[in-house]
Amino acid sequence: MKIYTRKGDDGKTALIGGDRVSKHHIRVESYGTVDELNSNLGFLRCGLSGKDEETIAHIQNRLFMLGSYLASSSESKMILPEIVPKDVQLLENEIDRHTNTLPELKNFILPGGSNLGSHAHVARCVCRRAERLVVHLAEHEEIEPLIVQYLNRLSDYLFILARFIDHASGNPEIIWEPRK
Repeated sequence: MKIYTRKGDDGKTALIGGDRVSKHHIRVESYGTVDELNSNLGFLRCGLSGKDEETIAHIQNRLFMLGSYLASSSESKMILPEIVPKDVQLLENEIDRHTNTLPELKNFILPGGSNLGSHAHVARCVCRRAERLVVHLAEHEEIEPLIVQYLNRLSDYLFILARFIDHASGNPEIIWEPRK
């Protein structure tokens, strides 16, 4: 099977269900950004082990499902796996697990405590962008509300994971210092 089809040479792409839309359509931007997030998590996952590596692997699978949902036209008859409340609960459980080991956050912090922690922050920022795009898409088309909730909680998890990575590796958090 060839990887190229030439069907996208006109600036359009097919959604699941057959509809063709512009490659800059908000739906394509949404699932493309979820894909970018998933790739960033793959990089992050390479530096993790144990429970954190397992959690990121689980999240990557959920993001692939979420992306397939976003890549589907409203007329698609294909039955796709869905994000369910227990997926959000898993993120909340992981946030709580790590938060219990961290010092209280009293200041804004800057990314940069460690390479791996910084990459968790990069993934967090991409996740926030994906969330903004999906919210924008939801203003024009019906989107399962749990998708926005999942992305919102995922960005919270990635923030806490970044803090946890830096703390566990003995790297101090970089405190933001406002101009004086």
